[in-house]
Amino acid sequence: MTTSPDLDQSSYHLPVLLQETLDGLNIQPDGTYVDCTFGGGGHSRGILERMGPKGKLFVFDQDSDARRNLPDDNRIVFLPHNFRHLGRFLKLHNAAPVNGILADLGVSSHQFDQPERGFSFRFEGDLDMRMDQRQTQTAFDIVSTYSEQQLHKLFEQYGEVTNAKTLARTIVTLRRTVSLKTIANFKTALNGVVKGNPNKYFAQVFQALRIEVNDELGALKEMLQQLPGLLLSGGRVAIITFHSLEDRLVKNFLKKGSFEDEDTSDPFGQSTAAPLLKVITKKPVTATESELRQNPRSRSAKLRVAERL
Repeated sequence: MTTSPDLDQSSYHLPVLLQETLDGLNIQPDGTYVDCTFGGGGHSRGILERMGPKGKLFVFDQDSDARRNLPDDNRIVFLPHNFRHLGRFLKLHNAAPVNGILADLGVSSHQFDQPERGFSFRFEGDLDMRMDQRQTQTAFDIVSTYSEQQLHKLFEQYGEVTNAKTLARTIVTLRRTVSLKTIANFKTALNGVVKGNPNKYFAQVFQALRIEVNDELGALKEMLQQLPGLLLSGGRVAIITFHSLEDRLVKNFLKKGSFEDEDTSDPFGQSTAAPLLKVITKKPVTATESELRQNPRSRSAKLRVAERL
């Protein structure tokens, strides 16, 4: 199989926890698999290498740039959609149920490193952050139109920003007289409310805006709820998260079939529903020292694997 000659996949996105993820999926040569977050295609190429000629791989990515990374392989089908529509498109292709599903959450290195996409506070560009550029709402729209209460809530919940209330009030006050359309304008306007390390502070602020722009947690919940109905008995799901909000949702759902931290059993100690998934990774798998040296962005990655009963 070949890849586009003018594109270096290693610069697009290094696949995190590659071997651990492939081992966790327990790939069957003639099976059908799904990569919910194709990106640079690193995980997908690993799956293809372990599959036989009759295997099939469906890959989702809402970012049109990802299509350029497709290998020339007739076993792969590219679906340019958000993974929240996983079940709908697998059924459309008569592909469900499947042997395994992979999701590597978060933003690709490619997206972070494209200034015009607005994902990183390290570059100048518009305050955008859309993973799917077909959608209309940008990060600028959010800081321009959300109420003080809405901004307070999203910075507190999605970014764990310590002074979220002050930040929200400052944005609402300044946007009346100052343009927040570009990253430079946004950072300059907020310079007076930055607490602690500016890099860490803006990382939290940008994370909160990105999650809201792309409804990342909503999409993740929808995808997780579809898993039991899309996996064959013995089929595996492998999910890589990069922050505690995602990891908590994944951990709770794989273990209990719900998103709540509380116990879902009734007062008499009986479970309200039989579990449909068995957790394979009792503790999340994290990057080795060797991988951390090669790819520092793997530091926050956590892999969880479960099997359909």
